[in-house]
Amino acid sequence: MLIRSAVTALSGALVLSALAVTTADADGGQGDTHVVQVVVNGGKPVVVGATGSKTFTLSITAADNSGIKDAFGWVYHGPVDNPDGHAGPGSETPMDCSPDPVSETTSICTTDITIGPRTAHTNSTAGTWHVWTSVDANDFDWIQLDSAGTFLMKRAARLTADASPEPVAAGKTLTVTGKLTRANWDNGTYGGYAGQAVKLQFRKAGTTTYSTVKTVTSGTGGALKTTAKATVDGYWRWSFAGTGTTGSVNAPGDYVHVTAS
Repeated sequence: MLIRSAVTALSGALVLSALAVTTADADGGQGDTHVVQVVVNGGKPVVVGATGSKTFTLSITAADNSGIKDAFGWVYHGPVDNPDGHAGPGSETPMDCSPDPVSETTSICTTDITIGPRTAHTNSTAGTWHVWTSVDANDFDWIQLDSAGTFLMKRAARLTADASPEPVAAGKTLTVTGKLTRANWDNGTYGGYAGQAVKLQFRKAGTTTYSTVKTVTSGTGGALKTTAKATVDGYWRWSFAGTGTTGSVNAPGDYVHVTAS
């Protein structure tokens, strides 16, 4: 395949929300080839931990009146010709293209992409990433999109919760502590995440739904601490909704038995 942009074969992985593009979005091309949809990991943001690796599926749906020959794709952060973060099979390795069962002119092309410690990503690249794709048709028509869409790549978060005393008399005060940390891609560890709004939630024993009691801001090192009145047996936890650069997380619920006052 002719490489039509200043890109190289890359390895790694990511995720993109579902989107549709047309030839009007093209950075290059000829004929009637067009990208119908690009989806990564079902349209969910990718959340990557401090260590290990994570694999996702990139799916590109494309169409041409002659049918699709092949497709290529990768994901990147920063300028397309000089990205500071990147992942994917790149512009040298074709994706697996299968005919769409409802249309002879359309194909769904997929590939697995893995991101991990050896993939080009750092703390500064958390946030918005782009998807590059190029598609060839059987009649030599083609299309290239330097940015077929954007998605969020986030640093994974961790959260703990501890409620005490256990057990506690009805109507007495519980102290709930915890800690919010997030992945540091620069050194492979988890560090405290201060200054974040974190919800204290409670679930009554025998039920399945948590309700928010109050919101607390994480302190130095991600520390969390507050008090609440105990009334019935149940589970206490902290819940973090996430940010544009950090994933959401719920702490495991800490069960507290409430005795008669």
